[in-house]
Amino acid sequence: MKSSAELPLGFIATEFLERGVARGRKEGEAKGEAKAILLMLSARGLTVSDEARERITTCEDLDQLETWVRRAATAETTEDLFST
Repeated sequence: MKSSAELPLGFIATEFLERGVARGRKEGEAKGEAKAILLMLSARGLTVSDEARERITTCEDLDQLETWVRRAATAETTEDLFST
């Protein structure tokens, strides 16, 4: 592989752009999952503490967020989301 000094600027810029786009998509997906969790809990009349809201909205693990979405459909309390 060529060193960065030998690579054309367009190639380097494309690499950074692609990485940025991928990261942006992941962050956007995580925000969407968090929003879905909070909306479902709200629609079901469950109270969401500030601590739980913070935990949900700062989570970037898509697998964990998907687990919480499923649990939000049947949870009796918000804390039930976090049980293992």
